[in-house]
Amino acid sequence: MTTTSLPSRPRATGPISALTDRFDPRLLAAAGGLCIALSSVFIKESGTSGATSAFWRCLFSLPLLAVLARWEWRRAGARPKIVLPLLAGGGLGLDFVLWGEAIPRVGAGIATVLLAVQVIIVPALAFAFLAERPGRRFLLTAPVLLGGIVLAGGFIGTTAIGADPLTGAVAALVAGAGYAAYLLLIRLSSSPGTQVRTLLLATLSAGTVAVALGLPFHRLDLAPGWPALGWLACLAVVGQLIGWLLIAAALPRMTATLGATLMLLQPIGAVLFGIVLLGEKPSVLQLIGCAVVLAAVCFAGAGPARRRSR
Repeated sequence: MTTTSLPSRPRATGPISALTDRFDPRLLAAAGGLCIALSSVFIKESGTSGATSAFWRCLFSLPLLAVLARWEWRRAGARPKIVLPLLAGGGLGLDFVLWGEAIPRVGAGIATVLLAVQVIIVPALAFAFLAERPGRRFLLTAPVLLGGIVLAGGFIGTTAIGADPLTGAVAALVAGAGYAAYLLLIRLSSSPGTQVRTLLLATLSAGTVAVALGLPFHRLDLAPGWPALGWLACLAVVGQLIGWLLIAAALPRMTATLGATLMLLQPIGAVLFGIVLLGEKPSVLQLIGCAVVLAAVCFAGAGPARRRSR
């Protein structure tokens, strides 16, 4: 007796996956991290508070995401998860607001360094909740990475301390925890046919967090003026839309450890963009730290990029 098997239904592929699946996820994550690194330039030029920049970057990006989400739904038809992207957006909103508030209090370099605490939190969460053991390469390079980002951020060899370093340090550490939660949850909630809608939900949640944190403390400016709005629009397109779409496309195709490691390109990119675009002059120790982090990231990402089973 013979049976005839029906052809399996093809995997739903969204428009973003159709464009990004041909590229190495490590390359996508690196490009996304550098786009997000430009965020510090746009925020500094806008002169707005953390809650204001977070709110407007989310608001400006929502219409563009809605258009892409409709295109994705018509092409793929897959239903996105709801709860996990909203929770991920809560972590992202916390990161946006508190990182923006930490910069004037503890200094941009140290705030960025402290934000990189996600390099430890993400693998710890993945090990605790997903039983995903960090790779040997990460365990070998983690101390070097941490030492490099401390140097790159200006934590050693500089006296540039903000007006309220203790509050700023706490805010930056909590922002790093929110960033780590976002990276892990977006990796769990995103799939090839739902990437844009997942980011749409996370962005909506992040904007809500900005309002909830900004209004009670009078840190949310609903009319910052056109020069600031122009910079915040650039922040929304480059740092919010392009950067996070690239990361959302890359993270499901990598381990949590590798994804967190490649995200360290963000503070390094921020230092480099500061030199080129803002005329900042980092110290020799900061430049050494940049070189150390780049070398460690290249070493940690040299292994094969493992894909999750779909």
